[in-house]
Amino acid sequence: MAFGKFDDTEDEQLLSEINMVPLIDVMLVLLIVFIVTLPVINHAVKVDLPKAAASPSQQKSITIDLTVDAQGHYHWNQSMVSDAELQQRLAEAATQNPQPELHIRGDKAVPYERVAKALAAAQRAGVSKLGFVTEP
Repeated sequence: MAFGKFDDTEDEQLLSEINMVPLIDVMLVLLIVFIVTLPVINHAVKVDLPKAAASPSQQKSITIDLTVDAQGHYHWNQSMVSDAELQQRLAEAATQNPQPELHIRGDKAVPYERVAKALAAAQRAGVSKLGFVTEP
């Protein structure tokens, strides 16, 4: 591949372009190689799995919604409860088998202290499954 002569003659120009044909040929060969080898890579091992007659478990988990409203009042599944009654209901829920999940919903305007007291009461009662519910 020559770019021209390096003479000082006026009639010959220096060629400063790159020949793209060999680069395109290499690219097309690589594309064909990848197209041919791609189906080989995607094939998984074929296994004939046995059929089972077992039915999936239909046991639904029990959930308790504990809501702390903007005034700091506790609501146990949409019914208002006092602090003492909350502790009693949490103790009853902790002894159930299977233990229900406690979903805590705290209003953004409520002082965090009220939510922290509910968490402490759940810990004292022995509730192990709890989570916070938020809006996306």
